Amino acid sequence: MNANAKINMDDRASFSITELAEEFGVTSRTIRFYEDKGLINPAREGTTRIYSRKDRGRLKIILRGRRLGFSLQDIKKMLDMYSPKGEATEQLTFTLQKCQEQLAKLVVQREDIDEAIAELEDGIAQLKSHLASGGKPEKGCSKTIA
Repeated sequence: MNANAKINMDDRASFSITELAEEFGVTSRTIRFYEDKGLINPAREGTTRIYSRKDRGRLKIILRGRRLGFSLQDIKKMLDMYSPKGEATEQLTFTLQKCQEQLAKLVVQREDIDEAIAELEDGIAQLKSHLASGGKPEKGCSKTIA
């Protein structure tokens, strides 16, 4: 979606499920799933869902939260704690805590991934070397992959 279309989307008061699905690169089914979970609550005109700017903003936060690895339960709590009229300290404190926890999990995952990559690279090098020598067993050959 180009920048002009995004500006027009920001200026609008309501959106269809198809428009939001296209804007955020998700399926209509995904949006309905979040609706079923109580994360967004569009108005209805008959059977047609009408999404407000608030719904669009919540969907944007939901998708970002999912991309960062937050659970739907945590995302819902973060969204439900928001009050445009009140103090946001509780919401911000909870969000900060969850962000720190998620960052710690991702750092551990990155370390695990880095270790797996190094092991695969070593194994690939050994396999290439073994194949280059004609595939015959060598004394002291320490194949760790195959």
